[in-house]
Amino acid sequence: MTLNRILLSTAMLIVSSSAMSQDVATEDPVIDAVVRSITQRRDTTWQMAQKIWLAAEPGYQEFASSALLADAAEAAGLKVTRGVAEIPTTFIAEFGSGKPVIGILGEFDALPGLSQQAEPEPLARDDNNSYGHGCGHHLFGTASLSAVIAVAEQIKAGTISGTVRYYGCPAEEGGSAKVFMVQAGLFKDCDAVLHWHPSSKTSAGDRSSLARVAVKFQFRGRTAHAAGSPEQGRSALDAVELTNHAAELLREHTPEATRIHHVITSGGDAPNVVPAFAEVYYYIRHPEARFLKPLYSRLELCARAGALATETELTVRYEGGIREILPNQTLSNMARRRLGELNDIQYSEDEQKFAARLQQHLTEPQPLDSVQRVEDVDGTIGKGSTDVGDISWVVPTTGFTTACWVPGTPAHSWQAVACGGTTIGEKGLHLAARTLAATAVDMYRSPELLQQAAEEFKKRTGIEKYESLMQPGQKPPLDYRNPPKS
Repeated sequence: MTLNRILLSTAMLIVSSSAMSQDVATEDPVIDAVVRSITQRRDTTWQMAQKIWLAAEPGYQEFASSALLADAAEAAGLKVTRGVAEIPTTFIAEFGSGKPVIGILGEFDALPGLSQQAEPEPLARDDNNSYGHGCGHHLFGTASLSAVIAVAEQIKAGTISGTVRYYGCPAEEGGSAKVFMVQAGLFKDCDAVLHWHPSSKTSAGDRSSLARVAVKFQFRGRTAHAAGSPEQGRSALDAVELTNHAAELLREHTPEATRIHHVITSGGDAPNVVPAFAEVYYYIRHPEARFLKPLYSRLELCARAGALATETELTVRYEGGIREILPNQTLSNMARRRLGELNDIQYSEDEQKFAARLQQHLTEPQPLDSVQRVEDVDGTIGKGSTDVGDISWVVPTTGFTTACWVPGTPAHSWQAVACGGTTIGEKGLHLAARTLAATAVDMYRSPELLQQAAEEFKKRTGIEKYESLMQPGQKPPLDYRNPPKS
């Protein structure tokens, strides 16, 4: 499927920037300048997002998506450094010099098992790509880059001073790339970091997330005819099933708010062959990272028990962990103010028709006009996990969400993939880019607020110092999306 075909299939939703609602004027010359800059690039940014949406590349394998963004940054005059932190698809793009240094994060990896077209019905793609942007990272990466370019223009014009830096971050979905970027010292000189995320609603506030550990348990046994000579076999699948049963029993005896979930990634090929290899992939989550190491140790015991009972060999592939987000009220107040001021999302008649059809496939649809509100999420804990958490423990960080999906759409769904290929997603992208740029400008012009954010950060980290959930010397799991090898 070509990009042109995708655009033609949703022609009624793909409209030029001139037909969009007018940007909100703030009567602040610098803010208005970055907003105009982003709007002038609106069509180009959207086309780039669509190319990444179509590519839909796995974590640590986003070679086309990463190159597209890095090349665009370079063309805009930013200094680009590729392959940082020993990860081929990472890059940094920066402009300016001196303090403050404001970082803006960008992501671009897709999720497995979410092939979908930009239509309000579940339709498989015809290019055999089983990945899809169910978390909207194609919007995330492009909106952030557009914001950075707009800020860089103002630094060049002399209206603000300092350094703006774009972080091209791969493999957010389970690959934990940002943790390795933190360990490489890439954020040590930052004064503040901004991020955002696509959602079915627009929100901002002093919000945290769930810390997470990821692990793959691989079992190796002996094949045999399952009926003719079963006594000679040692089933790796039996080991997986025993591990999973033990983990189910473990759930009753875990701290409140613990989440444990898994998927069997390999379980054999035929019922009449005793599987010699099997693999199960686990996540453990909790609002506080300090609970995860003991929880992981107990889960590993479940796997070792499964191996012991089935006389199979266990290989543990610990794929690392990520911290919960450490909130920063000072910075979140700044972002929330600009988000509320700039939010102008309204659905056109065609978008409302698309949304109504898509909502027929949702279990909890929400009113379409909810996209016009900004939800205050102060003091809440999101149910997802993100490697932004580790960054927030080394530099003051804040983020927000914009409505890129039809209200009520869950993340990691085909519905989210579909919305991300239409102007419903594009409108959220545009709002995010403007909010990031405007908030960054406020930071450059408000040294007292940056100092207040630094003091708040110091107070919060004084209670609990940053400790990575990675093992000593652990390297990025560059092959974590590859099929398991027996």
